[in-house]
Amino acid sequence: MKTLIKSGRIVTAVDDYTADILIEDETISIIGKMLDMEADVIIDAKNKLVFPGGIDPHTHMELPFGGTSSSDDFFTGTRAAAFGGTTTIIDFAVQTKGESMTAGVDAWHKKAEGKCAIDYGFHLITTEFEDGDEREMYQLMDEGITSFKLFMAYPGVFLADDA
Repeated sequence: MKTLIKSGRIVTAVDDYTADILIEDETISIIGKMLDMEADVIIDAKNKLVFPGGIDPHTHMELPFGGTSSSDDFFTGTRAAAFGGTTTIIDFAVQTKGESMTAGVDAWHKKAEGKCAIDYGFHLITTEFEDGDEREMYQLMDEGITSFKLFMAYPGVFLADDA
């Protein structure tokens, strides 16, 4: 699918100008002045700013805590984010005590699957850390989980005092 954004104001770190933007599927393919090409969708952005969607790197969708759960699930939370201009979230997945880190990430993927209006990724809250777990961390990094949160608070919930 091709989308052509016409006559939008583009602001970069070094410039401020009016141009057209051709997006093919989900990728910006051309930025130029007065582009003359066919597109499935044409958006008139005259006198409007055009900028990429925001990234919210700290969200809690369906996060259980203290006998309750955060109010947004992946369906409602990602739609609210989209209405605010956010196109990607990085949510906190949780390793359940007694389970592997991978199982925690898999559980969060199941919560998100088919419900998200925008792109998403995960941080992982680890609740245990045993000898050899660093190998599993490297495997998760290969899958895109590149940040891990280790709490030294919340005894009985998230506390990891053996790391």
